[in-house]
Amino acid sequence: MTIEILHQIFLRSNSVCTDTRKVQKNDLFFALKGENFNGNLFAQEAIAKGASHAIIDDENYKTTEGCILVDDVLSALQQLAAFHRRYLNIKILALTGSNGKTTTKELLHTVLSKKFKTIATRGNLNNHIGVPLTLLNMNNSTEIGIIEMGANHLKEIEFLCNLAQPDYGYITNFGKAHLEGFGGVQGVIKGKSELYHHLITNNKLIFLNTNDNKQVEILKGYKSTFSFGSHPKNDVIIHLVDVNPFVVSKFKSTIINSQLIGSYNFSNISAALTIGNYFKIDIHSIKDAIEQFEPNSNRSQLISKRSNSIILDAYNANPTSMKAALDNFIKMKTTTKIVILGDMFELGEDAHKEHTFIADYCNSLNLDKVYLIGENFLKINTDGPTFKSFECFRHNVDFSSLENTTILIKGSRGMALERILDMF
Repeated sequence: MTIEILHQIFLRSNSVCTDTRKVQKNDLFFALKGENFNGNLFAQEAIAKGASHAIIDDENYKTTEGCILVDDVLSALQQLAAFHRRYLNIKILALTGSNGKTTTKELLHTVLSKKFKTIATRGNLNNHIGVPLTLLNMNNSTEIGIIEMGANHLKEIEFLCNLAQPDYGYITNFGKAHLEGFGGVQGVIKGKSELYHHLITNNKLIFLNTNDNKQVEILKGYKSTFSFGSHPKNDVIIHLVDVNPFVVSKFKSTIINSQLIGSYNFSNISAALTIGNYFKIDIHSIKDAIEQFEPNSNRSQLISKRSNSIILDAYNANPTSMKAALDNFIKMKTTTKIVILGDMFELGEDAHKEHTFIADYCNSLNLDKVYLIGENFLKINTDGPTFKSFECFRHNVDFSSLENTTILIKGSRGMALERILDMF
């Protein structure tokens, strides 16, 4: 079956589904495979639950008329998404980076939705499956699509760009994330810059944070940029006013408050304001969108427990974001400060060095207590208590009597440190 015919079937369907638990009537079910599952096994179930068709790649499961056999289900999903993107011919904004991707994407969605019918990546579904699903979630009423692109190896961003064919792009930053897969910081820069390479090759617009010297260096000589930062020659000039604990920004004479913690979120807010400005959204609507935006999913959330204030930033972590969180935390105007950090994953041969750096950095700060959790932190020599696992930490630490304290909780997703909230 050709992609053109499959696309016609898709247009007559309700939506695309990859999970039989979520199948709705007239859905198009794609029987994806993974290390521990085979979607072909569920094709019949999907059709029984109301799916119009099931896309499979094993002829042994072509048991009903509704099953469509293809060479590879994942490839068919990706080709369909690329075809649909060309069919719609809408404006696509792509963003990637080591830190702040999802927060920036959500801010952009909130701002751009003030004027346009906008579809954005759901959650962090930003990989070779999530990007196609996002593209297929768009329709003729969509005016702007926002595609978040994640990667932990070279050529992944390039592949996603070839699917999404973005008209605009933004990279939040280059940090020490996924060092194992990228082979080091230079690999991170090269991998994330695949977005820039695609945009430059096709003479598309890049949103540039001129406060980031590395990005300025990479884009030196490229004219198709729309810049922001504190320099007076930028297209958008925005200043950081205050962070205690929430970011306050100023654009011209307009003060923009936020519910985002940490100076590291200033660039995320600035990007949303800049891109909103580029698309001619009035500043009052932009201000309203940013001020109403609330972080969630364990990303820089400020939570009160009795008389304690907890900064829950436990969605993910790498050495760059960990240091930024600590730098912001130490500046907060509070009396008693406790830090609880969990292991940072996917650092490869740099794991010991980076965990040692973070532990030493904590020791250099004026903190009342530092707890380090995880097998990587357990291997280093440090002044404070370390624990092999969250379970060990939970059984050996008592927060029941803690009062009037500010606590920072940060670690990689696999550590699931949000469980600490139950200890208060």
